[in-house]
Amino acid sequence: MSEAQSNPPGPDLTSGIPVNDIPDGRMILGHVGEDPVLLARRGEEFFAIGATCSHYGGPLAEGLMVEDTVRCPWHHACFSLRTGEALRAPALSPLACWAIVRRDDKLFVRNKRATPAPRRHLGAPSAAASPGKIVIVGGGAAGFAAAEKLRREQWQGSIVMLSDDEAGPVDRPNLSKDYLAGNAPEDWVPLRPDSYYAENGIELRLKAKVTDIDVRARKVALADGDSIPYDRLLLATGAEPVHLAIPGADLPHVRVLRSLPDCRAIIALAAKSRQVVVLGASFIGLEVAAALRARKLEVHVVAPDKRPMERILGPQIGDFVRALHEQHGVVFHLEETASAIEGNQIMLKSGRTLDADLVVAGIGVRPRTQLAEKAGLALDRGVLVDAYLTTSVPEIFAAGDIARWPDPHCGENIRVEHWVVAERQGQTAALNMVGARQPYAAVPFFWSQHYDVPINYVGHAEQWDDLALDGDVAARDCLVSYKRKGRVLAVASIYRDLESLKAELAMEQNAM
Repeated sequence: MSEAQSNPPGPDLTSGIPVNDIPDGRMILGHVGEDPVLLARRGEEFFAIGATCSHYGGPLAEGLMVEDTVRCPWHHACFSLRTGEALRAPALSPLACWAIVRRDDKLFVRNKRATPAPRRHLGAPSAAASPGKIVIVGGGAAGFAAAEKLRREQWQGSIVMLSDDEAGPVDRPNLSKDYLAGNAPEDWVPLRPDSYYAENGIELRLKAKVTDIDVRARKVALADGDSIPYDRLLLATGAEPVHLAIPGADLPHVRVLRSLPDCRAIIALAAKSRQVVVLGASFIGLEVAAALRARKLEVHVVAPDKRPMERILGPQIGDFVRALHEQHGVVFHLEETASAIEGNQIMLKSGRTLDADLVVAGIGVRPRTQLAEKAGLALDRGVLVDAYLTTSVPEIFAAGDIARWPDPHCGENIRVEHWVVAERQGQTAALNMVGARQPYAAVPFFWSQHYDVPINYVGHAEQWDDLALDGDVAARDCLVSYKRKGRVLAVASIYRDLESLKAELAMEQNAM
């Protein structure tokens, strides 16, 4: 038995707890048997649900209670305290709920309740608004989240998911983090087991390349000659890595990381490599660097930037991230680019050379908008959508990395390449495709992990004119606010999880 099991957290809730020990709007962590349980109060209502986030196991007792929901401090998932339902990605699976008995001035948490049906969001759409067949192009975060949401809502129509990937939908953030580092088995990577799709009536076609959309006939054409009709179409084609355009870029030990096969290939090459060169000091590049250092490889990072991540996170966090990686043995070659790859040598523009058994290029991604452009959809550095994620063609929706939407928080059309944004947009698009009218208003969020240091970011600030630092970045305890004209557009944090959640809530409420 593990220590966690033999010493469950907090008070034994089956033995009773005084009502006055739980102030209104507060939560406490306890246990029922060996199960950690979160007990929460809203007015004279009390709730008991599982205390561990179903995404990556975040401690919900350290999160934020908002009305009758709780938000996870790690990656901002949100759960209903009433039903345990996962209301916001990245969590998809519900939490268990427990029955509560009140006797005089004490509460007793008893047995687990039967899992209720998820809260319905669809209302009662008209027959004209309810399609019979939905086709989803893309097997990434947005496409999967849309299909999962439709079935969770018990929508009974046909769902066809067309993915040009070799594998089913996977937890892509894990590919550059724990899985690549060797700290997570591959069976953690799929978002759902292969059997999930057939069991839930989702026709998942892998290696299915869509070549054309016939807007007038409402059908998509595939490279194999097949065509599939649709009543509603969701474009969730995502983004693709920018490939190197230098001599030697096509050598077999030069790789990008986007898919599970990409990750498998890098792991296989890493097993017989000594020195790795990562091209690019972006989030993906530096997460790869950290993961390969965990495999005891010598890692060099080459990038044209003066400091890593400065454009997004500013100079203070940029300097911290560089120092953190250097403490773990990464060697930086900044304000430098590769000009050619010859065998196991990389030629730099400065004239220097680096040895490399493995090269990973993380120099950015571009949205895959070719299908949308060919179909005549409105574009602007992405596929333009309205607040409901509808494109310029009413029957076609777009979500994820390709979508440029009107963000109510910054007051501009934006496009972002974040996993959680893609999942949440997929969920919203799913509802709207079958008749709901739910605007997409979630505050953008992403996280990045470097060794044992997480960086959370809420909001969106492509440009800012003021940066306010609270705390000490070097001490791994800080909150950085990015402002324009006095208004907070985004907040980055290191080990300020509760403040990050509060900043997200304030942005939702336009309190900033």
